[in-house]
Amino acid sequence: MPDSASHRPLYLQVKHRLQEAIAAGTYPPGAQIPSEHALVKETGASRMTVNRALRELADEGAITRVQGAGSFVADPTPASDLLELRNIADEIAARGRRHTVDILAVARASLAPGQAVRMGLAAGAAVFHSRLVHLQDGVPVQLEDRLVNPAVAPDYPTVDFTLETPNAYLTRVAPATAVEHAVEAAPADAATADLLRIDAGAPCLGVDRRTWVGTQVASLARLTYPAARYRLTAGRPAAETVPPL
Repeated sequence: MPDSASHRPLYLQVKHRLQEAIAAGTYPPGAQIPSEHALVKETGASRMTVNRALRELADEGAITRVQGAGSFVADPTPASDLLELRNIADEIAARGRRHTVDILAVARASLAPGQAVRMGLAAGAAVFHSRLVHLQDGVPVQLEDRLVNPAVAPDYPTVDFTLETPNAYLTRVAPATAVEHAVEAAPADAATADLLRIDAGAPCLGVDRRTWVGTQVASLARLTYPAARYRLTAGRPAAETVPPL
């Protein structure tokens, strides 16, 4: 409970108590902390006061707030830079961890109308479709679902993705000239939860990413991260060049 005798503002008292609980391991990395409603009831502080404490913790990187799901203690280790678009295998190796991949599918597919619009191709056009799960020390950290334009990477289905990730392959054979991404938070459906070994409904971060080579869309990918195991950052100036996904 906040100390009513303290001269510190009440929001700082709430914030400090949460920081102490996180440091003590009461809320370990990935754990959900009490909701705003629960903290209001527990501390007697107003909702505005509790919200400010949580907002500052989120701004400082101590917690991750997922709309509709709650607030979770941030893991200070796993991170992916959205602007840098680094190869996830390199990110994991840089942390001294082991990257492996489970290949779910690599095959030809026909574009649905919505996909065709985004790839600038005709509905029903043939593309390559791959689905992989990337693991860090045996724990899933990313589900990758990707469509690739055969005109840009005709040998894509022959690549051994246990040795070279799609990111590394496309960087090597078709360096991107432009990239677009969108990020959203969403609960895991049953199939995604099974692949990522999390509970159905657990919060996830989804990244939709599209890359171009010249005027052609090279790749359209959906990357799904368990929110409790990974965080996304954007720490690089947008004016710098970026490699392809």
